[in-house]
Amino acid sequence: MELWPWLTAALLVLFVQLSPTVNFYAKVALYCALCFSASTLAVAVCLLRHGGRTVENMSIISWFVRSFKYAYGLRFEMKGRQKLEVNHPCVIISNHQSILDMMGLMEALPKRCVQIAKRELLFLGPVGLIMYLGGVFFINRQRSSTAMTVMAKVGERMVQENLKVWIYPEGTRNDNGDLLPFKKGAFYLAIQAQVPIIPVVYSSFSSFYDTRMRRFTSGTVQVEVLDAIPTRGLTVADVPKLMDTCHQAMRTTFLHMSKIPQENGATAGPGTLPAQ
Repeated sequence: MELWPWLTAALLVLFVQLSPTVNFYAKVALYCALCFSASTLAVAVCLLRHGGRTVENMSIISWFVRSFKYAYGLRFEMKGRQKLEVNHPCVIISNHQSILDMMGLMEALPKRCVQIAKRELLFLGPVGLIMYLGGVFFINRQRSSTAMTVMAKVGERMVQENLKVWIYPEGTRNDNGDLLPFKKGAFYLAIQAQVPIIPVVYSSFSSFYDTRMRRFTSGTVQVEVLDAIPTRGLTVADVPKLMDTCHQAMRTTFLHMSKIPQENGATAGPGTLPAQ
């Protein structure tokens, strides 16, 4: 019996276990493979179940993505989930840290909720196709006029179809231990549609996922849904204040949940507003 294949496999497993860097890249590669394979299966299920593009497909997509956490030993502990289960349109905003955010999003995803994503994702094979089938709105961020047109249509549709829209207001992934300044799109959308904003905050992933340290282990993510912030009666002139209110509330919660020290050495806690 040929022993070399088995010996090679055993050495490879041992090497992965001993090398954090190899372990990191192996887990990232597995995550990408899971995304593509699950998307392919989900496409078939969505087409068989609903026949095409509809927000109802998001429950199917959510089921597939939520299963990923078992492969990585991740847990999501959520506080305030009931605040998302409202029967009216709203804009949901959350912090954006890494490629793992999709798992966190699907853990919290309420009914009739779609996302706004960059247009480039539409061309990622089965991943782009399943996002399209789930009703995701794609925006070309390189063309502001086109993006504004899409956002205007999103505002109309979310009211007409009773949709919740999930947006990452930082605009890009950020794992620096703080929140980036917010972009205005989500707040213009909420005011245009006169719907409330519901902030959702995820604690820092850095204890188990860190691209700079090549760390990818098991861990627990704290998730907190904050109180809805109304926009009824607000106008475009109120966007800066609304944006600042949301940013401060989310940043305070993020630093407290993640136990990240402030500049003065104290840890942010309830009622403590970190310096901007």
